[in-house]
Amino acid sequence: MTFSIVALDQETKTVGVATATGNINVGSRVPHVKEDIGAIATQGLTETSYGIKGLKLLEMGYTPQEALEKLLKIDPWKEYRQVIIIDIQGRKAAFTGKENFNFKGHIIGECYIVAGNLLAGKEVIIEMAKAFERGKEEFEEKLLLALEAGKKAGGDIRGERSAALVTASKIKKSLNLKVDNHKDPIKELKQLFHKQKDKLLK
Repeated sequence: MTFSIVALDQETKTVGVATATGNINVGSRVPHVKEDIGAIATQGLTETSYGIKGLKLLEMGYTPQEALEKLLKIDPWKEYRQVIIIDIQGRKAAFTGKENFNFKGHIIGECYIVAGNLLAGKEVIIEMAKAFERGKEEFEEKLLLALEAGKKAGGDIRGERSAALVTASKIKKSLNLKVDNHKDPIKELKQLFHKQKDKLLK
């Protein structure tokens, strides 16, 4: 259904989300970021309040784990959710509800989390993690590399129709790039990024 990465660039304190799905409008629902606060991806049976309220809780001083637990506690549909959170300090939290479609799962890395559901297999998130860890490119490009690797490993069982790259930073330009209802949204997202790269990252 959806595969995503949330991550922190510890050097520039940039947070970001890259995501792709077989549905439309992923960029308006899944990624949530705020400079100097954190990044959240909320997917599965998507409930956007996990992103909106989650960032507010982080801003109030909650850790990602505390914020996630607080939101899950009041959600009767929590087993249908998949939520990953990283804050500006690099603290992380992840939840994959048991009612998400297989393959479902997440991997927590040093400064990132990858997660997905209704995927071709576990290799999708494994390859996403590897691509991000091995990447020597700038932070934003590493997020795109993770998406590409996920697609190459099988991605969403249905194929992808939309993708997004969203970042927030105090010292770099923040990004909000979205591709919707496209036959190859990840490729288009990468092309969109590279066409504007110099302008975007200055």
